[in-house]
Formats: sequence, structure tokens, C-alpha cells
Amino acid sequence: MPYFSVVIPLYNKETHFKRTLDLVLKQNFSDFEVIIINDGSTDNSVKVVESFSDERIRLFHQKNKGAAAARNFGIEKAKAKYIALIDADDEWKENHLSTLKESIEKFPEAALFTTNYSIKYNKDIIKPARFSHLSLPKTAIKIKNYFKHSLADNLVWTSAVCFTKKSFLELGGFNEDYLTGQDLDLWIRYVLSYEIVFHPEITMLYHKGISDSLSKNKYEEIRLQLFTSYLEEENQNLYFKKYMDFKRYGIALRSKVNRNTITYRRAKNFIDFNNLSRKQKVLLKLPVQLLQYLNSLREIAYKNTFFLKHFK
Repeated sequence: MPYFSVVIPLYNKETHFKRTLDLVLKQNFSDFEVIIINDGSTDNSVKVVESFSDERIRLFHQKNKGAAAARNFGIEKAKAKYIALIDADDEWKENHLSTLKESIEKFPEAALFTTNYSIKYNKDIIKPARFSHLSLPKTAIKIKNYFKHSLADNLVWTSAVCFTKKSFLELGGFNEDYLTGQDLDLWIRYVLSYEIVFHPEITMLYHKGISDSLSKNKYEEIRLQLFTSYLEEENQNLYFKKYMDFKRYGIALRSKVNRNTITYRRAKNFIDFNNLSRKQKVLLKLPVQLLQYLNSLREIAYKNTFFLKHFK
């Protein structure tokens, strides 16, 4: 039985996937299997997989159902106790799995483990993830207040994480009703139920991309449903409430830019404005035309801290 099962959902990523899979297979800890779920790809993604001859690769196919269903299916097929995830266009450093193993050996009683990561906004801009109220430790630590440290970037990110298959099944897996944000929903459920371990070593590069970063409007109502589904739990943790208010602020801002008035007003109604910064409050009050202009400058603005804090 392998130590890790690496699960990768694959949908139309032929341009990037060879690089991603090659980096997975070059890990300096080699006791793992790779489970790839072809989620109904219509490009040459499957041919890219078939060009590899590594016996650790297991390829499965399903009709297009989305990333949540693909990951659930892959984890169901997994043989290992520990599940590691990576998206088909992200990158691991060669020590990613060995760093996760180090955390597991230090805290075997924990259920979820994550490493530090960097974010690639475009070909010229790569920045380390920013965690609020956290001085980076020298080695793996248990996280006592995940939400306190996730007010900028999320401390847990999908391609940097691993967890026990047992705990995943106990939580019910990814919520397939969420076409977006299903990973954030799962991490919230983990935080509310299990111990979380964070390793400060940067071992993953998340390809975020910034084109259309404020103009994507399709899934805002789904995001709002997700980020209003823990209202009772929020009342028991001030930082959880603040974390969710920041998420709802992002929904409100994007909805305003896109003139989605209904979602904008609904999101605003759930926000405690005492949790927002002065700049965030000002941005929500700006005229739509000015916000759209700022959005058009995002390629330039991503190079400064203000934009990264409030517009990403």
C-alpha cells in the first residue's frame, strides 16, 4: 500500500498538465500512487497522461461533473491512508511530499496537513502567500486559530494539502452541489472538527492567474450560499466571523463591479462592517464606473500591496 495517494482532477489542461504531472513524479519521496480523474476532457489531456509510462499512474474517466465530483471519485479509488491533492495546472517542488511526511511523523494524531505556498498571478508576478497574525515558525506546528491566520490568503490551499482518507470520508467529502469554492467549504469543516498542521516550507506554486479576476460573475450566488452556511458557528468565533465577512465583502465587490445588484445587496446584508477595514468600506461605496476603471488597471495594480489586499 502506498504512503500517499495523489489525486488530480483533469479537465482540458493539455497545455499545463505535462509539467504538473512531471513534477509530481519527480518527488524525492517516491512511495505514492497518482490517481488522475479525467472529468470529460474534450482536448488532448488524456493523451498527455498516456504519454507517461510510470506504473504509479492510475487513470480513470467520468462524464464532466466538476472538480468536487472528480476528487471524490479519485479519493474513493485511493489505496493510501493519506491523500494529497494537486490541481492540473499547479506545481510542486521536489520536497513537497517529503515535507508533508515530516509533518505527519511529528503530529500523527492530526487529520489535515498543509505546507506553505507561493502564488503566481501572471508570468512576471510571483509572491509568497500572506498569512495574517502569524510569525512563520521554523518547523511544523498545530494551528490553534485557522481563521485568524487566513484573513489575507488561506492558510490551507488545495494543492498544498494532504489529509487522512478516514477523516475525509467522515466529513462526507467535497460538496458536489458547490460548483465553486467546494475546497474552502471542506477546509472549514476540517477546521471545525479536526486538528490542523501547518509547515512553513514553501513547496507549492499556485497558478492563480489574474485575467478576469474581478469580472467573473457566474458563480457569485453559489459563493454567497457557501459563505452564509455557517452563521451559527460564526457566532462562536470572532475570527471565523471576520473571515466570512471578508469572503462576503469580496462577493459584494465583484457583484457591484458586474452590476449584479441582487447578489451585491444580499452579500452586504450579511456583513458586519465593523470587521472591514476603512479601505474596504470605501471601495464598497465607490461608484460602479470607478470600480470598473480600477478593475481595468489590475495588471498594473497587482504589483502593489493595496491591490493584493483588496481586489484579488
